[in-house]
Amino acid sequence: MIKKGKPKKVLILGSGALQIGQAGEFDYSGSQAIKALKEDGVESILINPNIATIQTSEQLADKVYFLPVKPEFVERVIEKEKPDGILLGFGGQTALNCGVELFDSGVLQKHNVRILGTPVETIKDTEDRLLFSERVLECGLKIAVSKTVTNANEALIAANEIGYPVMVRIAYALGGLGSGIVNNETELLEKVNRAFAFTNQILIEESLYGWKEVEYEIVRDKFNNCITVCSMENVDPMGIHTGDSIVVAPVQTLSAQENFKLRSIGIKLIRHLGIVGECNIQYALNPHEDDYRIIEVNARLSRSSALASKATGYPLAFVATKLALGYDLNEVENIITKETSACFEPALDYIVMKFPRWDLQKFRQVSTQLGSEMKSVGEVMSIGRTFEEVLQKAIRMLDIGMKGFTCNDPIETLTLDEKISTPTDKRIFYVSQALDEGYSIDKIHELSKIDKWFLYKMKNIISLKNEITFQSAETITSDLLLKAKQLGFSDRQIGDLIYKDEFFIRNLRKEKNILPFVKQIDTLAAEYPAQTNYLYMTYNGGEDDISSGEKNQIVVLGGGAYRIGSSVEFDWCCVNSVLSLNKLNYKTIMINYNPETVSTDHDTCDKLYFEEMSLERVLDIYEKENPLGVIVSMGGQIPNNLAMKLHNNNVNIIGTSPEQIDNAENRHKFSQILDELQIDQPEWRELTSLQEAKAFASHVSYPVLIRPSYVLSGAAMSIVLSENELEEYLKKASDISNEHPVVISKFITDAREIEVDAVADKGELFCYAISEHVENAGVHSGDATIVLPPQRTYLETMRRVKIITKEIAKSLEITGPFNIQFIAKDNDVKVIECNLRASRSFPFVSKVLKINFIDIATKLMVEEKVAKIDKSSFDLDFVGVKASQFSFTRLKGSDPVTGVEMSSTGEVACLGDDFNEAFLKSLISTGFKIPRKAVLLSTGTLKEKAEFLEELRSLKKMGLNFYGTRGTAEFYKENGI
Repeated sequence: MIKKGKPKKVLILGSGALQIGQAGEFDYSGSQAIKALKEDGVESILINPNIATIQTSEQLADKVYFLPVKPEFVERVIEKEKPDGILLGFGGQTALNCGVELFDSGVLQKHNVRILGTPVETIKDTEDRLLFSERVLECGLKIAVSKTVTNANEALIAANEIGYPVMVRIAYALGGLGSGIVNNETELLEKVNRAFAFTNQILIEESLYGWKEVEYEIVRDKFNNCITVCSMENVDPMGIHTGDSIVVAPVQTLSAQENFKLRSIGIKLIRHLGIVGECNIQYALNPHEDDYRIIEVNARLSRSSALASKATGYPLAFVATKLALGYDLNEVENIITKETSACFEPALDYIVMKFPRWDLQKFRQVSTQLGSEMKSVGEVMSIGRTFEEVLQKAIRMLDIGMKGFTCNDPIETLTLDEKISTPTDKRIFYVSQALDEGYSIDKIHELSKIDKWFLYKMKNIISLKNEITFQSAETITSDLLLKAKQLGFSDRQIGDLIYKDEFFIRNLRKEKNILPFVKQIDTLAAEYPAQTNYLYMTYNGGEDDISSGEKNQIVVLGGGAYRIGSSVEFDWCCVNSVLSLNKLNYKTIMINYNPETVSTDHDTCDKLYFEEMSLERVLDIYEKENPLGVIVSMGGQIPNNLAMKLHNNNVNIIGTSPEQIDNAENRHKFSQILDELQIDQPEWRELTSLQEAKAFASHVSYPVLIRPSYVLSGAAMSIVLSENELEEYLKKASDISNEHPVVISKFITDAREIEVDAVADKGELFCYAISEHVENAGVHSGDATIVLPPQRTYLETMRRVKIITKEIAKSLEITGPFNIQFIAKDNDVKVIECNLRASRSFPFVSKVLKINFIDIATKLMVEEKVAKIDKSSFDLDFVGVKASQFSFTRLKGSDPVTGVEMSSTGEVACLGDDFNEAFLKSLISTGFKIPRKAVLLSTGTLKEKAEFLEELRSLKKMGLNFYGTRGTAEFYKENGI
C-alpha cells in the first residue's frame, strides 16, 4: 500500500564516523530507513562520510554524498537535489543537532524541505533539559529536581540548594559527554569547568544513585496510536551510563504493577510530546518504595532501539520510517512475522542480554571507573531461556579471554569490597570472585546496589560449578551435565572442572544425547505462526523450531562485537559476501551476535544464528545444518582465528586453505616464506632474556619495536629509543622468559607505510588497490590517514609493491581477499605483515574505485567465472582520503597520542578533485574541534625548533596562545612569535 501525499524525494542525514556513544546501530537504522523509502517508491539521498557502512553502498540509497554532516555542506546538497522531505532520526545526535541548526537558521523553510516524523519543536523539548522538565511537569509526572546553570558560581548555588551528591549533565550531548555524579564542591568545580569547555549550558540535578534503571521503546503514529515494543532493565543501578550497563530484556525484577505503571506513564508522556515514529524513555525506579523519576526521552533511533529491534524481532527503524511518511500503525506490516501489523506489541518467551565491550587497556593512564559518561566501544547480545545462560554466553561473546561467569583465572582479591562497590569494566568478575569466596548476597547487594534477584541467579552458577568440581569424568551424571548446559556452561568450562578437554565433554554429551535445540525469535511468543529466520540455540527446550539441513547452504562468520581494530568495516564485508552468495542462488547462514550490525538484520541472509562464534557453537550449527562450507575471511580476526580449529574438525573452509592462513599468521613460518621468495622484511628476533634483547637491539640499532607475547600491565606494542627504555619496558610490562618470549624488530624511521588490498584466484592476482599513509610509519594502520590513489609514492616503489604482492599471492595459493602492509624508504620496500582475509580498508578501496572487491572475492571463492577488470578502472581523476575518528575526550586520563597500538574508534572518507580538498572534507567530517586552550611548548634541539617555526606561525594566526620552557620561549620570541 502506497501512502498519498507522501514526499517524492527524501534526504537522510547519517551519523558519520563510529565513536564512543554513537556506533554501528545507525548503519542498521539508516539502512532500514532507506529500504522502507524504496518500498514506497520514494527517492532517497544520503549524506554520510562513513565509507565503511552498508548504507553508503551503491545498491541502497539512490544517491550518496560522502560529506560532513554539517549545516553548510547539507545546505549545498539541498540546493542541488531539491528534496521535499528530510529524516533526522536515523543518524544519532550528529544528524539531530545538524537538522535543528538547519531549521533554526531558516534553511529548511527557504528550500521548502519538510521535517518528517517527530516535529522539530518536540525534538527541542526532549533535547533541552529545561524545556523537557517543563513538558514532563505539565503532565503531572515526576522528574529529577534540577536547575539549569550557565557558570560555575550558579552551579555551586544550585548544588547547595538541591543537596550533595548531585548529577551534572550537558544539553545536546552524546553518550553522556561531560556528565557525572559529584559529592562535594571541589569535585563539582572540576566537573563544571571541564563541561563549560564544550557547552554554555549545564544542568545540576538530584542524584538517583542506587535506583533501578529501566527503559521502554515506544512507537507512536500521527493518529495517536501508541504501543510499547520492548522493556529493558539495567543490571547495574543508576549512575552508570546505559551504554556501559549490562541490560536484560524483558524486565526481570519489576512487579506486574510497576511494569504497567511505567508503560502507562511512557505512553502518556510520548502522546503529550507529540513524537511521531520511535523513541526511547528512561526511568529511575526506587527499589524500596513506590517512586520513580523520568530521566530522559530520546526522540530518535538509538543504541537501545537497535537492541530492542534485535531482541524482539520488531523492525523499529523500518516502522518509524513508514510512520514518518504518514502511515498509521495498522497499515504497516510486520515484515518479520508477515502475519500481523506493526500495531501488535511483541511478546517474548526468551531472555536477551546486552553486554558492553570496553577496550580501556588500549589507552595509557585511562580511568577504568564507569559513570554517566559512556566508555564502551561495542556490545554483544546473547539469547537464551534463563538469566544464567545468557550471562555466561554474553561474557564469552566479548572475546576478552573469559570462559564465562566462572572458571576464569583468579583475580587479586585484597580490595574485593572496594572493587565491588566501584563500577568498572571488570566488576562482574569481582562479584563472581566474591560469591566464590562465600560473600553473602546481602553484602554484595549493599556494596554494589545490584538487585538481589540478579545476584541469586549469579549464585546459582557458582553453586553448580562447586557441585561439578566434586565429580570426575566417570561420575558426572547426564542430569548434572544437562543442568550445566542449561545454565550456560561451555564444554570447555565443564572440562576444566573435571580435568578433561572440551572435546572429551563434547563426545560425552553426544553419547548421552545432550544436544542444543534451535529456537526461533518470532515476536509473538509462538502464539501465531511465523516465518522468521532469527534463530538461537539453547539446551532449555524439547524440540527444534525449524527444520535444518537444506541443500546448497553456505555459512558466513560475522565480525562479533565492535572493538578498537574491528568495526563496521568487517560488517560491510560480511553483508556484501552474503548478498553475492544470495545472487548466486546459495542459501546463506550468518552467525553473529552484534545487535548494532546490518549482518544481523532479518532480510540480509536466509538464516541468522544470533550465537557465539566459539568453536563449540560453530560446530553445533555446522552439524545441524550440514552446509557446503564456511567462509572465515570476511569478519576480521575472530573467524580467521577459528580457521585451523574448524579445519581440524573436518569443517570445509571456503577460499584460501587454513594451512596457508596459518602460514601467514605464524610469524616464523611467514618470515621463512619471505626469505625463500627473497622478499625483504624488517629484521626481527623472538627473544627470551633481557641480555638477548639488549644484544639484538644494539646490533640492529635503536629505535626498535617490541611486541610482548604475554602482557602483564596492559602495556602492549611499543617503540623503544634507548637501552634504558628497553630495560624499563621489559621490567614493567612483560614477563620475559622461555614461556613468554618478546618479539623485537628494527623500527625504520621516516619511512612511509603502503597498503595493498587485493583479491586472488588460486594464487593469481585478480584485482588490487595500492594506498599510502599520510603519517610516517609508527602510527597504526587503523589510525593512519589513508590516500587512494597514492600521491607521494615513487613509481618504482609502486612497481616493487605490485611484484611482491603477486609473488606472495602465488606462494600462499590465495583464493579470496587479502591485505599486505609494506614499509618503504627511498624505493627500498619491506613487507611488515600479510592477512589472508578482508581488511579494514576494503570498503574504502571498493567505494573509491567503484569495484566491489568482496563481491569479486566471494564469486572466486565459490569458483564462479568473473570477467577480468579493465585496467583503466584504476586510473582515477579524483582522490579519496580516509581519516580516523578518535574518542579521547570521553576517556578521562587517556593520552591522546597515536602510536603503534590502534586507538581510533571509527573512520570517515571523502572524495575531492585533489588531495587537499578530500583531506579537508575528511577532517571536518570527524567533527574534530580544537579546544580553546593555550599550548605549552617544550621543543628539542635547535634544529627541531627551527623545523617547527612555520607551523607555529600558522597556529598563531589561528588565535592560539603559546607558553614555553625557557629555551623554547626565547627562541620563538626572537623569531617574532
